[in-house]
Amino acid sequence: MQHRKIGFIGAGNMTRSIISGLISHGYPANLIMASNPSEGKLESLKQSYGIQITQDNNQVTEHADVMVLAVKPQLMEQVCFKLASHVDLSNKLFISIAAGIPTSRLQQMLSGQSSPESVQMIRTMPNTPSALGKGMTGLFADDSIDLEDKTFAGDLMAQVGEIAWVEKESMIDAVIAAAGSSPAYFFLFLEAMQKEAENLGFDKNTSRLLVQQSMLGAAEMVCHNPNLELSELRTQVTSKGGTTAKAIESFQQQNLETVVANAMQAAVNRAEEMAKQF
Repeated sequence: MQHRKIGFIGAGNMTRSIISGLISHGYPANLIMASNPSEGKLESLKQSYGIQITQDNNQVTEHADVMVLAVKPQLMEQVCFKLASHVDLSNKLFISIAAGIPTSRLQQMLSGQSSPESVQMIRTMPNTPSALGKGMTGLFADDSIDLEDKTFAGDLMAQVGEIAWVEKESMIDAVIAAAGSSPAYFFLFLEAMQKEAENLGFDKNTSRLLVQQSMLGAAEMVCHNPNLELSELRTQVTSKGGTTAKAIESFQQQNLETVVANAMQAAVNRAEEMAKQF
């Protein structure tokens, strides 16, 4: 991975996860600086990873060649406008991990006296398992971003899991539906299974162990068999006329596939609505 000076605005969980991944893979701590209003979060990052810290966003921006925007979407405009009015941003690469804000809007927020097109921006959408290094991140860059910058952004987000580039920015909304939001889908499914296991007579802890270990094992089987279709893996577990077949038949009779499709489309629709709010 290229070594550049990296600045993080925001010191939340995703920032911590990325920094942890960088440091564990040998990235020089002195090249990383983070800013945040909360001194406590900054001190924790400094003690854990030896990076530089500041409560001044302008200072971290002046330090860095690459800026990671890791603030909440509702605070992004305020943060970016202040940066644009105090620091020359024309020679910096920006990487956004904020949901719902299009690249063009981020460029506009950061443009200041410059044209929005002069702000180099890559948009990413990671998910919460990134905190364990098991994340899935979608990335988008327009044609103005060169290969070297794209490679750096991809390597950066690969510190917390797998990555996938999309050719159109609108596909970031699809990434949200398929990966960004999907851990919650699995949690909901597990929650329902745990509840029914308790109804079947197991205590709470045993019920959770049964369903979480089964989910973990199933996920590992998927990862260790990349050449097998998911439908084939399901078929291998489903003996004709057996208990699993009856359970699958019940799901299919209740149109599980349609329920999932509708839920994912609802996530896409909401992402599109959010983009209009900023």
